[in-house]
Amino acid sequence: MLEITTIKRLGCAALLALLAACGSAPVGPGYYRVERGDTLSKIARGNRQSVQNIARWNNLTNPDSIEVGQVLRVAPPAGAAGAASTSGAIRSGGGNATASAGASAAPRPAPADSAPATTPASISLMWPADGTVFRRFDGGNSKGIDISAAAGTPIVAAAPGTVVYAGNGLRGYGNLLILKHNADYLTAYAHNRALFVKEGESVKRGQKIAEMGDTDTDRVMLHFELRYQGRSIDPSKELPPR
Repeated sequence: MLEITTIKRLGCAALLALLAACGSAPVGPGYYRVERGDTLSKIARGNRQSVQNIARWNNLTNPDSIEVGQVLRVAPPAGAAGAASTSGAIRSGGGNATASAGASAAPRPAPADSAPATTPASISLMWPADGTVFRRFDGGNSKGIDISAAAGTPIVAAAPGTVVYAGNGLRGYGNLLILKHNADYLTAYAHNRALFVKEGESVKRGQKIAEMGDTDTDRVMLHFELRYQGRSIDPSKELPPR
């Protein structure tokens, strides 16, 4: 994990990468974790595949939507047709990662016994705040859920974990908390009026960590994100029904 003093000096782009980097467990053979500056075209070339194959193997409806920290299959699934030629991969394009350019697309070695991370494991979450969900996850414009309630409504930790960021250095998120729950999962809590925990602090499930506010937004709300290995996933699927 990054030292707390280093986190405080990170700019906006680095904070975006932090959301991914805190859940960077090794991936297995035949898989690749998206790094800063990657595009789907670069990843395809580096693995001697075509963009079309990688998009199909990972059910990518929009090749431009890959994210830093996302794990992609870069080898054919068992029983699938053979990979396309390198020349075919070079001719394919598109697929910008959502971070600043400059990272190599060459896959990093992974231990032979590491398990491929394709389907998110389950995490038990509780609702981080009372209120009305007025915007849901869509994986594109909305990478989490938005909950509205009165200013000062308590925000609680959705699961036990450690505070890896507490501040307002990420534009568009206001007063933000990021909790790391294990090697795979992070949750983020944005637009808070007040923060009650500090970086490096351990928190319990249900512990009050903030109060709802409207920092860096035009209404009182909580923007709540769940990330698995750096990739945004729908938190509603891991929350109890209401």
